[in-house]
Formats: sequence, structure tokens, C-alpha cells
Amino acid sequence: MLRRDFLTTLPFALSVVTARRGFLQLAQATKSILEYGAKPDGRTLNTRAIQRAIDDVFRFGGGTVNIPPGTFLTGRIELKAKVTLNLQSGSTLLGSTSINDYNAEHGSSAYPGINPRHLIFAQDADDVTLTGAGRIDGQGPSFWEPSGRAPLPPEEEWADVASHSMAPKKSGRPSPMLEFVNCQRLKIYGVHIENAPGWTMRAVNSDNVEIRGVNIKNPTVGPNTDGMDITGCQNVLITDCVVDTGDDAICLKSENPYGPEPRRLKNIEVTNCTLTTCCNGFKLGTSSEGGFENIKFSNSVVRNGPVPFADRVISGIALEVVDGGWIDGVEVTGIRMERTRTPIFIRLENRKHAHDNPQHGLRNVNIENVQATESLLASSITGLPGLNVQDVTLSHIQVQNVLPGRPDWVGRAVPEKESAYPEARMFGMLPATGLYVRHAQKLRLNDLAFTATAEDARPAVIFDDVDDAQVNGLTSAPVRRGTPILQQIGSRDVRMS
Repeated sequence: MLRRDFLTTLPFALSVVTARRGFLQLAQATKSILEYGAKPDGRTLNTRAIQRAIDDVFRFGGGTVNIPPGTFLTGRIELKAKVTLNLQSGSTLLGSTSINDYNAEHGSSAYPGINPRHLIFAQDADDVTLTGAGRIDGQGPSFWEPSGRAPLPPEEEWADVASHSMAPKKSGRPSPMLEFVNCQRLKIYGVHIENAPGWTMRAVNSDNVEIRGVNIKNPTVGPNTDGMDITGCQNVLITDCVVDTGDDAICLKSENPYGPEPRRLKNIEVTNCTLTTCCNGFKLGTSSEGGFENIKFSNSVVRNGPVPFADRVISGIALEVVDGGWIDGVEVTGIRMERTRTPIFIRLENRKHAHDNPQHGLRNVNIENVQATESLLASSITGLPGLNVQDVTLSHIQVQNVLPGRPDWVGRAVPEKESAYPEARMFGMLPATGLYVRHAQKLRLNDLAFTATAEDARPAVIFDDVDDAQVNGLTSAPVRRGTPILQQIGSRDVRMS
């Protein structure tokens, strides 16, 4: 063999590790996007250079594509199986402000009703990893404009939402900014993601997903800028993450935008996270066409600083079944909330029935060790007439309500709203200061403590059409003479100690 021929074949030869017991193992390729002509000037569009590096590593059989220090402008790129995209410290992937740079000829563009525009996309790609100490900046404000909505009157400021002041431009936006579809063993570690134009990150129908140490920072006014949306996935761990955004921070959904029926969402754990938003902190729904099973949220903080009411979290914990699906098995423990408007919102209703699920309902929920300071609106557990929320246990809950009461809130009739968009503010101000429960069965309350302002004349707790309830240990701030701490309306088999 000539020497030049030997040197040409040497890189591949070195990639082959000695075959043992019939198995052949290939080494991993490592490429820098600079090798493909990428320019770190923040102005040159580097989409093709980045994609060529990814495609080369994929053809090699897997490996790492490095984004070195610098700012690299890019449009839509597609990750492939066994490829790690590593954002080195000091690097920034900067999303283009031109919507045409996100066009796709395949992938999600093949599905009607699905936005094909994403900054990073992967589909049917196993062992994809996104990692590193660098940043991804989607330049979201470039895709928004003022919504023109009228401000709420001063007496309703507690129900305002900061992100409703902006709306997406009619020309469109890349959303979700990061989209992963049917990916096994997906890993996202350590990256900083900011300024998403729409949803920040979504995993769809993917299993064995680990999201660790991710930091998301979007403007509070960003419309629909969810932090993480986990849809139809199984065996997911989200840990040690910080999410600060303009819509739901972490949202679990049961729907299938890529097919006819949703996969069951199960075995999901979210722990050791800090969540900040003007919408919901940890949420199941709104899309709830299928099932949520074995969901755990623990040891986390849902908070706001001393900001206006419109900038504050609507619900720290929101569990919603409104589209014909079911919740069966949710555990929440060790949550601290600061300036969250509503600590707990649990809602079962009939907005639509996309599929015929015999398991339809909301049951088997256990929430314990929650401390909420400076809240504004009572927590609520509500079903519909003939459609009860079942088997809910609240234990060791401490809530401080700091919004001064008004006479017109006392004894206020609460509308059913059986097909409305579910949100804690949907009923208006509730006639209780701590907890309002309606159309529920098998309710267990253990060691609950509620405080309210001195001038508030509402009961701490109201049961309306509650069947089979056990209350063990209820503490309330003093209420006006003649007002019960716990008011019962049409309820049965309620035991207190």
C-alpha cells in the first residue's frame, strides 16, 4: 500500500476498536462548526455550516458537534441520531429574525396544523444530546407586536396577565423553538435558553428523557412562551432547572400533534426546580385528551419577586382535565411558593371529548408540604354536577392570603363554566379565602392552615356538593362573628376533628 493511501484510510481504521465476541464498536466523531466555514460574528447566517457538521457526524455513526465561543446566527437545524450538540462556554446560537430561515422540507412540515418552523428540530432520532454551558437566543421580541388589549379596571388587577399585552406577528414565528419528536434517550444538560419566540422547548412522544440543569429566561411579556412542554412522553426526569418565562413554566400535555391519538403520559418526575412566570408554575393540561399517570413534582420553588399582580404566577400547581382524558396518580410534595396568586388549582370539566376514554376523570391526587406566602386567590378543587373530582388529599398546607377582602366577595355565586378555558382566575374572586371545593368526592384534608387579612369576612373553606370528606386539623385566622371557618353547602358525610 502506498503511504498516501495508508494515511487516507487511517482515520477510519482508527475508529474501529478491536471486535470482541462478535461486536464491532465505532469511536465517536468530534467536529467543530468552524471546520465547515461557520462565522462567529453574529451576522453571517450559519445554518448550512452547522447542518453539514451534524450530517457528517451522523454519517460517521455518531459523535459531537462543538459550537465554539462566539455568536453564530442560524435558522432551522435538525439534529440526528447519536449526535451531541455541545455549546461550549462563551458560545451563542442566535436565532435568525427572518421567518423564512426556519422553513423545512420535511419533518413536522408533513403534518397538517403543525408549525414546521423551529430553531432546533429532531424526529425519530435516538440518543440525541444537547449540552454545554453556552446559550441559545431565539430573539423572541422580533416576532411580537402589541396586542392592543384594553387594560383591566383597577378592582380586577389581581386577574391581569402581563403576557397578554403582546401577540405574535401575523407573519409567524418559530415555535416550539426546540422540538423533539419520537426521540428515545433524549438528554438536555446545562444549556442556557433565552428569548424564545413562542414555546421554548417541547418533547413529543419521547421516552427516557432527562433534562438537567437547564436555565430558561424569557421576557415576562412574551406571549405563549412556555418553558418546557412535555407531551405524550414516558419516563422523564426534569431536575435542577430554572425557568423564568411569560407563560406556563413546566406544562405536561396529553395530546398527539403528530398522530391520531395521544400516548399516555406517565412516569414523569420534576424536582429541585425554580419556576417563575405570570401564568402557571407546574401544570397538567390544558391539552388533556389522554391520560396522566404517575406524575411527581417535588422539592421546588414557585415564586415571583415584588412585582405587579399581572406579573405574578396565576397558579403554583394546576391540575386540569378538560378534554375527555384523565388524571390518575399525581404526587406533589415539598413546594414553597412566594407571591403566587393561587397556590393550588384542580379542575375537571367538559370542554371537549376528543377520544372515548373510559377512564375519564380526575382522581388519586396527593399534595403535601406546601407553603405559600402572599397569595391573592383561594385554592380550588372543582368538578361539575355529576362529574366529581375524586380521591384528593391535601396535607400540611400553609397559605397566607394578603389581598384585602371586599363585601361583594362574601357569599358570591360561583358560575359552573363547564366548557371554559381552565384557569384559577376563571371564576372571578372566590367566596372563600383559603380553599373552595365543589363537586368532589373522597376528599381528605390534614393539617391545613389559612390566614387572611383582618377585614375579610369570608370563610376560610367552603364545601359545595362534597361527598365523603375528612378534615383533620384546620387552622384559620379569625373571621367575623357569625361567619363559619368551614361553610358547607349541600355536602354529605363530612367528618371533622
